[in-house]
Amino acid sequence: MEAVTGAGGHAIPAARPHAVDGAHAAPGVTPAWRARLEERGLAPLARTGARYWLWIGFLLAVIGWALHAYVTQLENGLIVTGLRDRISWGVYIASFVFFIGISHAGTLLSAILRVTRARWQMSVTRMAEFITVVALMVGALFPFIDMGRVDRILNLVQFGRWQSPLLWDIFAITTYLTGSTLYLYLPLIPDFALARDRLGPTAPAWRRATYRLAALGWRGTPAQRRLLDRAMTVMMCVIIPVAVSVHTVVSWIFSMTLRVAFNTTVFGPYFVAGAIFSGVAAIILLMAVLRKLLHLEEYITHKQFLFLGYLLGAFTLIMTYFNLTEYVTHGYKMEAGVAFHFTQLMVGPFEPLFLFYWICGIGIPGLIMLFPRTRTIAGIVTAAGLVVVAMWVERFLLVVAGFRVPLMAYEPSDYAPTWVEWSILAGAFALFALLISVFAKLFPVISIWEVVEHRGPELGEAAPAAAAPGRRAPLPQRAGRA
Repeated sequence: MEAVTGAGGHAIPAARPHAVDGAHAAPGVTPAWRARLEERGLAPLARTGARYWLWIGFLLAVIGWALHAYVTQLENGLIVTGLRDRISWGVYIASFVFFIGISHAGTLLSAILRVTRARWQMSVTRMAEFITVVALMVGALFPFIDMGRVDRILNLVQFGRWQSPLLWDIFAITTYLTGSTLYLYLPLIPDFALARDRLGPTAPAWRRATYRLAALGWRGTPAQRRLLDRAMTVMMCVIIPVAVSVHTVVSWIFSMTLRVAFNTTVFGPYFVAGAIFSGVAAIILLMAVLRKLLHLEEYITHKQFLFLGYLLGAFTLIMTYFNLTEYVTHGYKMEAGVAFHFTQLMVGPFEPLFLFYWICGIGIPGLIMLFPRTRTIAGIVTAAGLVVVAMWVERFLLVVAGFRVPLMAYEPSDYAPTWVEWSILAGAFALFALLISVFAKLFPVISIWEVVEHRGPELGEAAPAAAAPGRRAPLPQRAGRA
C-alpha cells in the first residue's frame, strides 16, 4: 500500500504491527476503516499548509497588540481602563468567570460520558478535554490582569485569610487544572505510541523525542491496558466532584460579597449550570471547526451534534428555571436596591444586553432544538454560537450591573471598557485559539484507540473521503517502530 507524505514532504515508511494494535475492536471495524481513521487522525501531524501559518501569524499579531495594551496598563495603572472605585470589576472578571465556565463542561462532560460508557462521544472527548485545559489557562490570567499590580499576587498567598473565598478559588482552580491536564494526558498515551511508530522516521528530532517520551514505553500489552483503564477510572471519579466544586467556589466569590445583586444562595448550582451550558456550546463550535478543517466528517457525524444539541436544549430549560427563581424571589421581597437593579436590567441602560441574553441565549437555541427541521448541524452550530456570546454577555451583566447598584446614597456610576480592556480580551480569545491550533498540529484531535476499541463505524456515516479521486492515499493499517 502506498504511504502518505509526511512532514517535510518525506514518505512515511511501510507498515508493520505497531504498539497500539490490540486484541479488542468495536463491531464493524475493518482494516480499511481503521486505516482511514489513522490517516485522518495523523494527517495534521504530518502535513502543514501555508494557511495554517497565516492563521498562526494572525493570532500572534492579535496577542502582540494585547501585550502592548497590557504594558500600557502596567505603566499607567488601571486608570487607562474603565474601572473605578465604585465599579472595580468589569470585562476582566466577567471574562474570568466566562472562561472558567467554558472549562467546566469539557472534562466534566467527558468524564460523565465515559462513566456511562456512551460510545457516540468517543470521537469528541479529546476536544472537550483540551477545551478544559486551555480555558483554565487563559481564564486564570484575568485575576492577575485585573489586579493592576501583578506582583502583589504573592500577598494573597502569603497573607491570605482562609476565610476568604478568593484563597479557596486559587486552590480550587490549581487542583482542577492539574487534574484536567492529567486526565487529558492519560488517554493520549496510546495515540502518542501510534504517532511514535507511524511518524518517527520522518518527523523532526524534537517531535520524535516528544512522542517517544510521552508514550511511556506503551506497547499495548494487557498489563498496560489494565493500568491505563484503572488510572482513567480513578481520574473520572475524582474530576467530577472537583469540576463541580470549582465553579461553586467561583460563585461564592460573588454570593459572599455584601452586594444586593449577589445576595443569593442559588449562585452555586446556577454557576455550575451556566458553566455546563456555555461549555457544551463551546465544544459544539470547536467540533464543527475541526470537523471541517481536518475532514473528519466520517467520524464526527450528525449524531454527535444532535446529542450535544439535546444537552444544550435541556440546559436552556435549566437556565430559565434558575433565572426565574432568582428574579421572582428577589422581586417578591423587593429589598433595598433590588428595584434599582431590576430597573437597570429591564428598562435601563442594560436593557439591550438583557434582552439579547434572554432571546438569543435561551429562547432561540431552545426553539432550534425543539423542532426537528432545525436540528441540523448548521442549526445546532448556530444555537451554540448564540449561547457562547450570550453567556459572556450574562457574565458581563452579572458583574457590572451588580457593582453599579449604589451601596450608599450616591448617584450610580457608569462603566465603559476602554481600548485597553477590549484589546486584552481579544488577545485572550486569540491565545485560546492559538493553543488549540498548536494542539491540533502536535496531537491527534480524535482519540484514535478509543474510537477503534469502543465505538467503531456508525451506520450512515459520511462516505469515506479518503476514497475520493485525487486525494492522498491513506496511511497503511499498521506500521512498525522506527
